[in-house]
Amino acid sequence: MKLISWNVAGFRACLKKGFEEFWNEAKADIVCLQEVKALAEQIPFDPSDYYCYLNPAEKKGYSGVMVYSKSKPISVVYGMGIEEHDHEGRMITLEYPSFYLINVYVPNVKRGLERLTYRMRWEDDFRQYVNLLRVKKPVVICGDFNVAHQEIDIKNAKQNIGNAGFTIEEREKFSTLLANGFVDTYRYYYPNKSEVYSWWSYMPGVRDRNIGWRIDYFLVSENFITNVYNPRIYMDVYGSDHCPIGLEIDDEA
Repeated sequence: MKLISWNVAGFRACLKKGFEEFWNEAKADIVCLQEVKALAEQIPFDPSDYYCYLNPAEKKGYSGVMVYSKSKPISVVYGMGIEEHDHEGRMITLEYPSFYLINVYVPNVKRGLERLTYRMRWEDDFRQYVNLLRVKKPVVICGDFNVAHQEIDIKNAKQNIGNAGFTIEEREKFSTLLANGFVDTYRYYYPNKSEVYSWWSYMPGVRDRNIGWRIDYFLVSENFITNVYNPRIYMDVYGSDHCPIGLEIDDEA
């Protein structure tokens, strides 16, 4: 089973920038999108052989996550069931026979860190949510986590310490999530691989010079790591300020 995750930074815009070409080449079984920024009736892409699930934000043109799945999940849950968090369209949980899949778009703390306190609450509640699922069956989490975990995951680490997406607080919450029984699949397979990123600023020349951050991840329960392989970061795919990432799952083992 092949999975793709991509923050499309506005799905309608990405559809005009080569999304369908990548879709046709990837031939994925499940595609998780973040920052869709649209309602279902606004999206001119409806592949007939996929089930589609969308959790839009209440605020128009903001956030939103979406999943296309070839197989129908056992169940679908939108949000995490907490009023404070469930207005921004940041989560969809799909249950499959051998695992749960969570598509997530983690809140950005903003340039001035004005949402850092909220982000810390969100992280704690999210961790509790996934831990409750993890005791039932393995969990796969994918999406834009809005944090570069280690210095190897960001081009100019020293200059960015304390900036949004690379604060000590955000990085520690990510470490705590991993310590609660999850594995960063890309780092599991490529612990020392550098210069590999999934997001670049729109500033001129930044992506060409590969001044990027790795902030998009596939995490899996520790007891499921032997079921996953071939983590990929499609750095050569454009259409957004993020690039897609991928993972393959042996869901029969």
